[in-house]
Amino acid sequence: MAEWKNGIAKLTLPTPFPVGDVNAYLIKGDRLTLVDAGTKTEESWKSFKAQLADLKLKPEDIEQVILTHDHPDHVGMLDYVSPDLDVHGHHLNERWINRNPEFEKEQKEFYEKFFLQLAIPGQYFVPSMKVMKKTLVFSCNRSLTGTIQENDIPPALPGWKVIETPGHAQSHIVLLREKDGTMIAGDTILAGISPNPILEPPLPGETDRPKPLVQYNQSLKKLQQYPIGLVYTGHGTEITELQSLIEKRLARQHDRAMQVKEMLEGRELTVFEVCKLLFPTVYERELNLTISETVGQIDYLQSLDAISVREEGNSFVYTAK
Repeated sequence: MAEWKNGIAKLTLPTPFPVGDVNAYLIKGDRLTLVDAGTKTEESWKSFKAQLADLKLKPEDIEQVILTHDHPDHVGMLDYVSPDLDVHGHHLNERWINRNPEFEKEQKEFYEKFFLQLAIPGQYFVPSMKVMKKTLVFSCNRSLTGTIQENDIPPALPGWKVIETPGHAQSHIVLLREKDGTMIAGDTILAGISPNPILEPPLPGETDRPKPLVQYNQSLKKLQQYPIGLVYTGHGTEITELQSLIEKRLARQHDRAMQVKEMLEGRELTVFEVCKLLFPTVYERELNLTISETVGQIDYLQSLDAISVREEGNSFVYTAK
């Protein structure tokens, strides 16, 4: 049952995704603020209204929405709330929540070229794009009404601060209440699992793709600079020992990368070949996630100058230095 705790109410909503339920939050500020908006399903909307009723509220009482990032399980129900409701988030949400044919074409062209570079066999391309499209069915189609960025005070939330935390998504932000170190973290850090560093096409005006795992590590280290106590997460339970969990996550990821480096000792492999070695039983079924994770480890090893790369036809092959 939803309840208020120190000006924040947690709403746990069902999703159709393997990750399970997603958390959204209400904040009592100068305006009643919803942080994140669940998935676009009738089941989620029904659960949302029931939990609002626990708080003696209805959807019409919400005065604004702030997005931590653009993934469908955090934005989908924007299509169910009033079109007049203000929606704020990082400007990089826009191309995902208000998709147009130009961006869809750009996305398809990026992945066509990228699959070649990773040496992923051609038969995987169409199924992979279908999975992406199927996922986006649960997203929304509306525009931001305002943008927020690093160090901003979110609209109508005095005492809160925006911190940019790209990695899991390029648009990712967290909200920190500075007086008591309470953070609403979205998927930047979760208690039970490490968020996947999701691959995205180059940002507007750029030609090189982002390197999400490298960014993600930087975002975690950035959060270590803040006096953060209680962390409300996008999935699962709250976190109270953030510093030690960050150290654990960074160490585990480094160990994983060292395993990849060992795979590359004395031989050359494509990213797809590494992916098959890392995820022998699930790489085909979960190709979008497993290839994203593999690319992340390769990016990380390159950032350490631990591997070398050469071009072979349309693809790249990697070996340990």
